[in-house]
Amino acid sequence: MERSLALFVIGLIFGGGIGFVTAAGYGVTFDGHDHTDPAAHQAQAASTQSHDAHSGHTTTGHNHDELVSVAAGPDAPALTISVSPDPASGYNLHLVTRNFTFAPERASQDHVAGEGHAHVYVNGEKIGRLYGSWMHLASLPDNAEVEVTLNTNDHRMLAVDNQPLKASVTVSAD
Repeated sequence: MERSLALFVIGLIFGGGIGFVTAAGYGVTFDGHDHTDPAAHQAQAASTQSHDAHSGHTTTGHNHDELVSVAAGPDAPALTISVSPDPASGYNLHLVTRNFTFAPERASQDHVAGEGHAHVYVNGEKIGRLYGSWMHLASLPDNAEVEVTLNTNDHRMLAVDNQPLKASVTVSAD
C-alpha cells in the first residue's frame, strides 16, 4: 500500500509539471489568460474593465492597444531596431533603447515610468515578449516585416506625444 501511495504522489507531481509546461508552451498563463489569441484577449480585456486579471489591481483593463504617453524631449524613451543574419541559422534582432529599462521581474505588474518590456511581431502577428536587447529569430518569411513595440509592465504600449513607440524593418531573404 505504501508503494502505491508513493507512485500516486510521483504521478501527480510529474503530471502537474507536464501540464504547466504544456500550457506555457501554448502561451497560457497561470490564470488561464491566453496571450496568443487576440480575439480571446480582447474579450478578456472587455470583461475586466475594472479588474486586471493578471495582478488583482484596479485598472482600465489589460489592453495592449492602450497607450501610455510621455512628453517628447531628452528624457523621453526611444527605440531603434535592426535585424541581421545569424552566422549559424536564422536572424538576430537587436534593440537599442534610450531612457527605458527592461524589467522582466515586474512583467504584468503595475506601471512604473521608464521600464517594461518589448512585444515582437512578424508580419503583424505577435511572436513573443522581449526582456532584453537581443532576440534570435529561427526563421523569417521573405520580405517579413519585423516590428517591435515598447510596453509598460502592465502591457500597455508606450508612446511619445501620443505616437506609439515602435520600430519596424523589412527583412528580405538573401
